[in-house]
Amino acid sequence: MNASYRQMIILGSVLLFFFPVYAQQKPLYIKDVLILVQSSQPQMKAYEEQAKSSQYNIRLAKNTLLPDVNIGYQAGYATYNNITGMSYPGLILPISGPPTTGNIYDPVPGTAAGAMLKWNPLTFGQRNAAIEKATAQYKLANSTYNDALFRQQYAALSVYLDAVYLQKLMQTYRANIDRTDAGLQQSLVFTREGLRPGIDTTQFQSALAQAKTDLLIVQRQYYAQLAELTRITGMPDLPDQVFLADTTLLNQLPQMADTIAGPSPHPVYQYYQVKKEVTQTSLKEVTRTWRPKLDLWANAYARGSGIKADGSIDKADGWSLSHKNYGAGVQISFPILQFSEVHLKKKQYSAMLKADEAQLDQVTLNLQKQKEMARYNYDQNILITKQAVVQSQAARFAFEGLKLSYASGLVDFTRLIQGQYDLLKAETGEAAAFLQAWRSLLDIAVANGQLATFTDNLK
Repeated sequence: MNASYRQMIILGSVLLFFFPVYAQQKPLYIKDVLILVQSSQPQMKAYEEQAKSSQYNIRLAKNTLLPDVNIGYQAGYATYNNITGMSYPGLILPISGPPTTGNIYDPVPGTAAGAMLKWNPLTFGQRNAAIEKATAQYKLANSTYNDALFRQQYAALSVYLDAVYLQKLMQTYRANIDRTDAGLQQSLVFTREGLRPGIDTTQFQSALAQAKTDLLIVQRQYYAQLAELTRITGMPDLPDQVFLADTTLLNQLPQMADTIAGPSPHPVYQYYQVKKEVTQTSLKEVTRTWRPKLDLWANAYARGSGIKADGSIDKADGWSLSHKNYGAGVQISFPILQFSEVHLKKKQYSAMLKADEAQLDQVTLNLQKQKEMARYNYDQNILITKQAVVQSQAARFAFEGLKLSYASGLVDFTRLIQGQYDLLKAETGEAAAFLQAWRSLLDIAVANGQLATFTDNLK
């Protein structure tokens, strides 16, 4: 068996060993994260159902246009003296018979049935005010949902960026382990040949242990971020079953986004704007409280009594509805003494409306300043990233020169390991600089209220 054939067998065995692990992992893209937060996170489903529930308030307000009809039937077995009774809305008290001169306690039956209709076809604007208020409350519930979704999607993107950064650090630390291990193997050779002292080997072993420890610490942080990401997105997968697909962003700079747009698209601004509308409609509803109320009434009533007009008892007739009545009417009322109460409520809601207007102005100012700061940070981080790339390239070139000098005996272990540390620091600094550049773009997207500002930059 030749060497090349043996290498092919070993390579195939390694691939077969690792393939099931990677085959079980699920690729996760940044745009998928946004969709999963909206569709799979239980908390967002709760906000969505709360918004749906508030929609029924609009239907309930409109439903007051329908008449209210109450019907009832009652049968009783009472004493002969139970001679009085009348019909009330929602309550029937049957009459047992005519007046009697004495106290007769013999029980007789009595029945009654009735229907009461109440209709408010004209409310002098009160119904419309209630519908407008319910509509504004529904819009507020939707704004609450949109704001919560925006915040959760931002949190997911932030965690994703941190996880990508940690993944890049793991690659850097693995490369540092390889460099340290190569130095260790070289020192073993030099020690055997008497070209280097044995202490170099011990120092390389210590550095290698530290490099592996650093990698383990970063791996722990990486899987913690993946666990948080699966929680925010509502994914049932374990952290080691997910791998991040958008990792090239730490190798490229984002492009500038527009920061001129106004605050109106921002979910926070829309929330406070709709909150102001709710207060306006509440004030309108209070104002229309001090108006007349018009009610249309209709009543149908029938009864049966076991006592006849002459005082004789006919229990069979008590179970039938032999006497019938009906009536209809119009009632108009006006709450005269509620003027003071309505006046105080108007002042109360007027003050609340001014508070909402001031809060909306503050939100506008906050978003504007947030946008300005995000733009400034973006410009600075782009410049920092360019310098970090130069520093990383220079550190890599310097380390390669130190390796040759160490092999030639021109520098000792301390100088070589310092150069290796400088390279590691430069590489991690470069990754951090790219991360901050993309974070600055994400901050601009948040200030704009449009996360597409960030996702549209992904290649």
